[in-house]
Amino acid sequence: MNYMNRLLFSGISLLACSSVLAQPTVRQVTGAVYEKNGKDKKQALPGATVAIPGTATGTQTSADGSFSLDIPDSAGRLVISYIGYDPDTVQLQAGNNNINVVLKAPRRLKEVVIKQHLNTTRIGLMKPMKVEEIGKGELLKAACCNLSESFETTPSVDVAFTDAVSGYKQIQMLGLAGPYTLITRENIPDVRGLAAITGLTYTPGIWIEGMQLSKGTGSVVNGYESVAGQINIELRKPFEDEKVLLNAYQNGQGRTEGNFYGRKEFNKKLSSNLFANVSSQWLKTDQNNDGFLDQPLGNQFVLLNRWFYHGNNGLELQAGIKGVYKTNTGGQWAYHKGDEQLAGKPWGFELNTKRAEGWAKIGKIFPDKPATSIGLQLSGVYHNQDALYGQRAYDATQKSLYANLILQSIIGNTNHGFKLGLSSLVDDYNEGFELDRFRRTEIVPGAFAEYTYTYLEKFTAVAGLRGDYNSLYGGFITPRLHLRYAPFKKTALRVSIGRAQRTANILAENMGYMASSRSFIIPVKGNNYDLQPEVAWNTGVNLTQKFMLNYRDGSFGVDYYYTWFQNQVVADAEVPGQVSFYNLHGNSFAHSLQAQLDYELVHNLSMRLAYRWYNVMTRYAGVMKEKPLVAANRAFANFGYETNNSWKFDYTIQWIGTKRIPSLYSTPQGYRSPSFVQMNAQVSKKFRNDLELYLGGENLTNYMQPNPILGSGDPFGKDFDASMIWGPVMGRNIYAGIRYSIK
Repeated sequence: MNYMNRLLFSGISLLACSSVLAQPTVRQVTGAVYEKNGKDKKQALPGATVAIPGTATGTQTSADGSFSLDIPDSAGRLVISYIGYDPDTVQLQAGNNNINVVLKAPRRLKEVVIKQHLNTTRIGLMKPMKVEEIGKGELLKAACCNLSESFETTPSVDVAFTDAVSGYKQIQMLGLAGPYTLITRENIPDVRGLAAITGLTYTPGIWIEGMQLSKGTGSVVNGYESVAGQINIELRKPFEDEKVLLNAYQNGQGRTEGNFYGRKEFNKKLSSNLFANVSSQWLKTDQNNDGFLDQPLGNQFVLLNRWFYHGNNGLELQAGIKGVYKTNTGGQWAYHKGDEQLAGKPWGFELNTKRAEGWAKIGKIFPDKPATSIGLQLSGVYHNQDALYGQRAYDATQKSLYANLILQSIIGNTNHGFKLGLSSLVDDYNEGFELDRFRRTEIVPGAFAEYTYTYLEKFTAVAGLRGDYNSLYGGFITPRLHLRYAPFKKTALRVSIGRAQRTANILAENMGYMASSRSFIIPVKGNNYDLQPEVAWNTGVNLTQKFMLNYRDGSFGVDYYYTWFQNQVVADAEVPGQVSFYNLHGNSFAHSLQAQLDYELVHNLSMRLAYRWYNVMTRYAGVMKEKPLVAANRAFANFGYETNNSWKFDYTIQWIGTKRIPSLYSTPQGYRSPSFVQMNAQVSKKFRNDLELYLGGENLTNYMQPNPILGSGDPFGKDFDASMIWGPVMGRNIYAGIRYSIK
């Protein structure tokens, strides 16, 4: 009996060990697939198939030709194929997890035409976070845009005017104002601090290669500040695409703009590119006849230059500088720059900005250590602005330094990856507002760790934790978690939760209220605001479903995010004639639900439909109220069509629901704005490979908010208020332009 028991136990143990041993270990192979395009030139090949022969394991290359595939360690070969090209078989070697393949010239095919429609915005299934990849084609739908104008065809982002005087716009995500979204340039913080609102105009859309938009909490590697999400901007690279690109633009409201981009490859290691922007608003316009300019006159000059160096043994360097000079003059029609601001004389607005940035990225890849690299990000910013809103003066200077050291590697195999790092952020602010002077210096050193677990293509978990110490507010911890599960090949379900913290710059982020007679009530402690940092938690869940209908690709997505504040700096404009700033007492939260459908209706005719619902509530002076000037409902539709002879047509229509307006002197009980519809359209024609003309219109319904400036007849009186903007303040805008490139 004992012998039989031992035999049975040994058999069970052997089966268990066999089961464990039978579980295959996997590794991740990455790379890119290219085709030959002319002498010694390679071009990315999107849609190529990368597969393990004799199995169902495989993937397709993305728009830039790249791929990522988890394979068993036992796999010895990969087959790369594309219709019309000779397939290639690659032998897999231990330790080599990066493969680049150039397929041979296409074979001659009889009466076969291969066509592929690439979406200008894509949402992948493999990343642990839902990321909207916004390409150059999407940005070109808004002909001469800067960042504040780049999201008219993106339903995830709302764009609204800050006031009816300055002409500046701000974005909103998840029902929260723009400063709650982390905006980075190639993962280095970019639009923040004093530039939280105005900085959106410093990057023209023609400069941008693409953007990645993600909602909710982000990676701890990129910092602790993102509350609503992150928008990462990728500039054009000096070793890709056109050698020279020129863009000229003119609209019917008196805006003239020119953009230049040029690149130079000195050799295989060294390359550089140069960006330039010149913009002028030279025509006075007053389409609503209230005596105020609809947008200020002014000029903007932006210059950017950066260098890339690809050295031996995996060393990569990047360095760049950027300068901005901008002037604005607006207000009443008769106002001239420098006029004295007194009752009975024209009310004026002025804003002068000087900004300089420098950055560097140093990276080292270790070829003998798979998936191991180390990188250092550095940046410095000097920002100075002087503003005048009637008799109200606001001058401010910001000096910031940023450093981020990141080590990335794997544990055993690519199923287990990690990132470790150290960071440091220094912000020095000096602000003068009316008769007060505020000074603040924050030094925030920190450390972070992030672990990634991947199981084949089914499941991914990313857990991150960082600790930081703020020299003014003490230490704090930032935990974040992202989970992705793919039950089916074309389905991805993602969940996220995380904490965020930021210091509010209440004056720079609320400049719109300066265009009013409201008094600012600010708690002061020493020479700084007596306000604690904002702390918020964000959790979200989203589903992405890809499908094919009538041989054409489509995708459907729905996401829900809930943001709740442990502490918030409340800008309370509920009392007529004043705006008060104080820390939250009670609850503040935001619910966001969005559904989106993308589908190619017929060949080359794409459609994007979306509906979005917000419920954003904050406690104002003990009373729970809906956040003002935020539409609870929004419906969106975009249609794009491209012919075979390079005609492009784009049409966008939006319905924006009602918004709550706080109590005003003229309306003591407050009111709700009406809903309205906006339409934009553009047509472009490429005459040759290097020349393209475009013609378009914005706000084609010519809908404008009635009386956007309250008390416009007496701007120095107590009723004056240009900050309660719920709709367009400018009417129909027709524009035309030209793009010229040298390959």
